[in-house]
Amino acid sequence: MKSVHDFIVTPVGQRYNNVKKVGDKDLIVNSEIFNHQHVNRLAKVLAVPTVGKTDIKVGDEVIVHHNVFRRWHDVKGREKNSRSFIDEQTYVISIDQIFLIKRNNKWAAPKGYCFVKPIKAIDKFNTDAERPLVGIVKYSDGTVDVGDLVGLRPNSKYEFIVDGQRLYRVLSSFITIKYEYQGDEEEYNPSWA
Repeated sequence: MKSVHDFIVTPVGQRYNNVKKVGDKDLIVNSEIFNHQHVNRLAKVLAVPTVGKTDIKVGDEVIVHHNVFRRWHDVKGREKNSRSFIDEQTYVISIDQIFLIKRNNKWAAPKGYCFVKPIKAIDKFNTDAERPLVGIVKYSDGTVDVGDLVGLRPNSKYEFIVDGQRLYRVLSSFITIKYEYQGDEEEYNPSWA
């Protein structure tokens, strides 16, 4: 199966990530289909578009938009699949629904985006666990270097959990400054991530 303009993907695992292993038991952490936080975002590329140029290849793993595998209820209460749905193992998505690409066990950010890791707050008067609008670049599109300490524009971050780490997806143009390390920066990863 091929598409002219879109990618064909399959979920890696189930459609929802709502079961956690606790000891030898399975714990269901969410039973609602409409909650986007427990939707699986990891997919494997089955086919690339026949028209246009792309760096993404068949077999790559990708992080996709949370609505790709999600189910929802319409206004009459009927359960529906997303518009990407073909069957339980096949979905069609556009390039703007792909947020991160993994090839040869290495993640890469698509053009125009970076992923930033939050750092712990050091201000004793701040009640937040992380410093606002500051982070360390984890995955880059090349506009900044991986490992750079950067400042972000307000309302510019979108949260992801990638390989057990909480990261923020940020438009590369919304990175406003590169800071020098002071030596007190520490990556912040909450225990629930």
